[in-house]
Amino acid sequence: MIIAEKLRRTADQAATRLLGISDEEAARHPSPGKWSKKEIIGHLIDSAANNHGRFVRAQSSPDLVFDGYDQDEWVRVQRYGGRPWKDLVELWQRYNHHIAFLMAGTDETVLARPRSRHSLDTIAFKAVPSTQPVTLEYLMIDYVDHLEHHLRQIFTP
Repeated sequence: MIIAEKLRRTADQAATRLLGISDEEAARHPSPGKWSKKEIIGHLIDSAANNHGRFVRAQSSPDLVFDGYDQDEWVRVQRYGGRPWKDLVELWQRYNHHIAFLMAGTDETVLARPRSRHSLDTIAFKAVPSTQPVTLEYLMIDYVDHLEHHLRQIFTP
C-alpha cells in the first residue's frame, strides 16, 4: 500500500531531522499557550495510539464511528515536556513503523469499502460531512496528512 510506504519514509526522514534538534530547543514554547516541539511529538504519539486502534477496529466493523479525545488534556497529563527528546522521537518513529505495517497488511477490499456511517465529520483532520460515505483508506491518508501538518510546524521557523 502506497500510504504505508509514505508513512514509513516520512517517519524515518523526519526522525533524522528531529534528532538534530537539541533537548532544550525541543522543550521551548514558541509563545504562551503554544505547544513545544516535545509536546507536538507527544500529540503525534497520542494520535498514533488513537488511530492505531481505529485502524484495527475498522477492519471488522461495518462503519467508521470512533470517539474523539481531548488532545490538550492528553498532552498535559502525559507531561511530554519533561521527557527526553530522543525517547519521544524514537517512540514516535517506531510506533509509526508499526502503523505502516498494519496499513500495508490491510485487505484492499476493506480499505476501499465505502462506509456511510462514520464520525469523520468530527474526528478527521480533513473533515468529511456525515452525509458523505468514506473509506478506511481515506482515514489512513488523513492520519498521514495530519502527521505531516505537525511536522511542518516543527520544521518551519
